Amino acid sequence: MTIHREGYATLLVVLLTLTALNVGLNYLLPLQLGLHNIVLIASLLLFILVLQFFRNPVVQVERSPNQVLAPCDGKVVVIEEILEPEYFKGKRRQISIFMSPINVHVNRNPVSGIVKYFKYHPGKYLVAWHPKSSTENERTTVVVRNEKGVEVLFRQIAGALARRICWYVAEGQRVVQGNEFGFIKFGSRVDIFLPLDAKVLVKIDDKTSAGKTVIAELG
Repeated sequence: MTIHREGYATLLVVLLTLTALNVGLNYLLPLQLGLHNIVLIASLLLFILVLQFFRNPVVQVERSPNQVLAPCDGKVVVIEEILEPEYFKGKRRQISIFMSPINVHVNRNPVSGIVKYFKYHPGKYLVAWHPKSSTENERTTVVVRNEKGVEVLFRQIAGALARRICWYVAEGQRVVQGNEFGFIKFGSRVDIFLPLDAKVLVKIDDKTSAGKTVIAELG
């Protein structure tokens, strides 16, 4: 287990802020030992909470060109046939996975192939399970074409707490199934859009692990 690089700056800010708070309290109220202990314990718990958010476990990926792996840890909240208007402009099978603040927030490529399309969209910060979050929130859209010519679209969507989406892919780049393609800070979701003939292997409320859970098989 390591700490993800996206957490270094945040953890430093939190550590310095909490340290200043405790030192300042000790200086201003030197006799309030009970209050000092309460604030110190609360500070430690807060730092541990932020620290666990940026954990980056090692994942052993079993790659397969016919399978679609979960792009994130979380819970399946949507499985439906929907019109995808941005890239395909046609019907696709959508699977949405919600990440709570306690989930690992590393995002991994669901398939291997070439990035055919990428776009970042600034936007709102509706709660991640809101029906309009996939079209109105801050988000990225990535389309990867696999070796058989099948295109899979996946979309990082910021949630109510998230204020920064990180991505590590660009159009024309070759990506590998299970490798990192991004990170979203503090609560969010990822949508995956598959061909209608894809066989979905998960159900609503199923828990997923990034790079390990097989969510679908491509035809």
